[in-house]
Amino acid sequence: MKLNYFIKQLSTVGRSLVKTLFCLAAIALMWEGVFLATAPAMADTANSILVADLGARVQQKVSEDTGRTKSFIQKTAQQVKKTANKNTERVKQATDDDDNFLERRAKRDRDIVEKRAKEDATRTQKAVDTTKNAIERTVENIKDTFSK
Repeated sequence: MKLNYFIKQLSTVGRSLVKTLFCLAAIALMWEGVFLATAPAMADTANSILVADLGARVQQKVSEDTGRTKSFIQKTAQQVKKTANKNTERVKQATDDDDNFLERRAKRDRDIVEKRAKEDATRTQKAVDTTKNAIERTVENIKDTFSK
């Protein structure tokens, strides 16, 4: 008999717990429902501010990196030209300044290397600018999407 009495009490406590949890869940859902209509408006404003701030940071970082990249490209082109001139001078010294075939060939090669270095640097800088512009357009599109 005592066992039935214990189980009955346990079942009553369990039922009370379930009812309490159910009521709390209902209250929580009702409470959320009251603020649900204004939540998107508040979240939208917060998202717009966050997206605008992140967008500005991304654009600033892209501008800085673009400047560094262009500087690196220019330095590399100058180094290639410097190396080509140094090689030409070495050939000139090795041939005793005779203006022979090897020296003329070295000068011609130097001119070709300098021309290509300049062309490659210009082409690479244009590609960097194109990439920068694409990133900035993408950031602006994202900002526009979240600001609407």
